[in-house]
Amino acid sequence: MAAPHATPCAPLSTAGTTPASHGLWAASAPPAPPAGPLTADLGGAQAVDVVIIGGGYTGCSAALHLAEAGARVALLEARALGHGGAGRNVGLVNAGLWVMPEVLPQVLGPVHGPRLLQLLGDGPRTVFELIARHGIACEAVHRGTLHCAVGASGLAELHQRARQWQALGAPVTVLDAARTAERTGTAAYTGSLLDLRAGTVQPLAYVRGLAAAAQRAGAQVYVGSRAVRAEATGTPQQPGWCLHTDTGGRVQARWVLVATDAYTGEHGLWPALQTEQVSLPYFNLATEPLTPRQAAGLLPGGEGAWDTRQVLTSFRMDSAGRLVFGSVGALQGSGRAVHTAWARRAMARLFPQLRGVALQHAWHGTIGMTHDAIPRLHTLAPQVLAVAGYNGRGISPGTVMGRALARHILGLDAPDALPLPFSTPEPERWRTLRTAGYEAGAQAQHLVDARW
Repeated sequence: MAAPHATPCAPLSTAGTTPASHGLWAASAPPAPPAGPLTADLGGAQAVDVVIIGGGYTGCSAALHLAEAGARVALLEARALGHGGAGRNVGLVNAGLWVMPEVLPQVLGPVHGPRLLQLLGDGPRTVFELIARHGIACEAVHRGTLHCAVGASGLAELHQRARQWQALGAPVTVLDAARTAERTGTAAYTGSLLDLRAGTVQPLAYVRGLAAAAQRAGAQVYVGSRAVRAEATGTPQQPGWCLHTDTGGRVQARWVLVATDAYTGEHGLWPALQTEQVSLPYFNLATEPLTPRQAAGLLPGGEGAWDTRQVLTSFRMDSAGRLVFGSVGALQGSGRAVHTAWARRAMARLFPQLRGVALQHAWHGTIGMTHDAIPRLHTLAPQVLAVAGYNGRGISPGTVMGRALARHILGLDAPDALPLPFSTPEPERWRTLRTAGYEAGAQAQHLVDARW
């Protein structure tokens, strides 16, 4: 079993979300539920059953489902709720993964492959049910998503994906170019895949709502509290853990769930979770609220959309009528000017009525990519679980994986009933070079793209 990294770490800033890190989502989300740092000793009679590290979708979903079942839960977030990918993404609640459905049984085998497919296929429904049940105000729109085809090869890819999902009974349909133009507002695409299982949310508002629901169920939520040291306690027959935070707090628990994914940090606890993934930068820009003329015909059905390019484009509307437009890249250094200039050109090419429209918000974050685009489930030490590698599909998979791990910890599901097999973290080869290559490639693509 891997031992935790125990080097003391300097406290992180507890500042919340910022315009540069979370953009529109920080400006438009309801306030986060009240929470402060852990400065007390949660031991003895105050000890908990489970301590969760990470306040994103997985951590907050697990906290909610554990607390609802009567477990004593403490959640530790190093910065603010949704600080990582949960508060920065596009807000597409998609079913499945980037890989084709038939790939999962081939890679994971005849048991875990179909099981994970079913879990992730039903994932959006779980998200929207939780939103309804807990009254989460997060601009939820459950009207599907559009995966838009670029050229003949893109359309062939969508037909293949549709056949595989339809064989599993999924409500997906390939639309031709004309119907795609009606639904998107642009004639740039040769077709699209409409997935009625999916939808959109305000991602930061959703994760804050999950955390608030977990608190109401009895979970203790602490922010600005980075776990810096883990001590094994108990016996081999009854293991336990004592986690120390950079705020002077301490919590004793029977179980630890590590839910930090791409924001684990190479100098934090169990850094192998970071080194097994390649970091993919992704940015979003949001326009000012569009006028009726500008918005006419643009995604009239309320779907979110993205295309089949390798350096993809994503776009969706928010509840105030802003267009959220994104792609691969980081809005820092030379990338800020390159990616922003590309976005202006690309928006005008797709939607000529938006030429010259003002951009009100800009932000970016990191996606953790595994080499096969499939998540990982680990036992890092006795009764220390971790899941990582959502590959840009965090909202639905994070929610349902949090629930699945909660059921396992509660003893409701045996290890062999989990949706993923346990594996050992393995460092990704050439990780640093590949991470730099994503940004360099995106900048090169965006320097020349949409100039005609």
